[in-house]
Amino acid sequence: MLHIRTPLILHPGLSTATRRIWLKLENLQPGGSFKIRGLGLLCSQAAQQGKRCVVCPSGGNAGLATAVAAASLGLQACIVVPQTTPQTTRERIARTGAQVLVHGQVWDEANERALELCTDADCEYAPAFDHPVLWQGHSSMVDEILEDCPQVDAIVVSVGGGGLLAGILTGLLRHHRHDCLILACETEGSASFAAGLAAGYPVKLAKIETVASSLGAARVAAWPLQQIQRFSYQSLVLSDAEAILGVVRYADDMRQLVEPACGVSLAVAYLDHPAIAQARDVVIVVCGGVSISARQVADWGASLPD
Repeated sequence: MLHIRTPLILHPGLSTATRRIWLKLENLQPGGSFKIRGLGLLCSQAAQQGKRCVVCPSGGNAGLATAVAAASLGLQACIVVPQTTPQTTRERIARTGAQVLVHGQVWDEANERALELCTDADCEYAPAFDHPVLWQGHSSMVDEILEDCPQVDAIVVSVGGGGLLAGILTGLLRHHRHDCLILACETEGSASFAAGLAAGYPVKLAKIETVASSLGAARVAAWPLQQIQRFSYQSLVLSDAEAILGVVRYADDMRQLVEPACGVSLAVAYLDHPAIAQARDVVIVVCGGVSISARQVADWGASLPD
């Protein structure tokens, strides 16, 4: 097992006598995000099958998780990132010993290049979000949440390509917890999940325009789009400004840095969103993210109204 069991803690300022806000601190995982759960499992299976290398298309978080897992398992890793991935993130991935290739403007173009590189039988393709092994790995988070907070009645989760959401759904289905409300959060410039819900099937966004670059999958995975219908759920589409508010307020409160892709979920609590009005125990998955810096958060904080 390459991931750790992360803490589930009460938010000290947002919890009240009638509603508790719980934080599942996936930002503390090796690699800085929840991604190590699923990608660690996939890489472990690849190593057991005799594979020697893994190729992952990523905007940053999946790539770092794959690189960390590969280094732990003695595998070679090639991470294909789009040009939007910050240089600091590329360098962080490279420090694990992984090869970093830059290709395309968006994740979808990086993914096309990654698939081209996976022609050798010794090479394993490590998708960023759309794979049942990833969902199985991510679902271990639900086991931990239910052990620590069995009375949870709402889970708030960010949605990019849908891998984290699929993991949460997989875990809740395994525990027969169809009663749990799911709040799926996106930013306005990356709302492929909301678009898929409206259409009834995955649709490709014409463009991605959001500060939450880690949510920038033009098309969401089909499985979570279908399976969420088995639950009570709401699709929440927030602004970039609201996602940034979540990042800044969380940094002030908890002294931790997370990306806007995570901030959009935290904003649900900071805004006291009507979607959680009836919930008593709300778990927010603090999914983390590595493409963030203290300077960036400070700049955003200075730009927010008092």
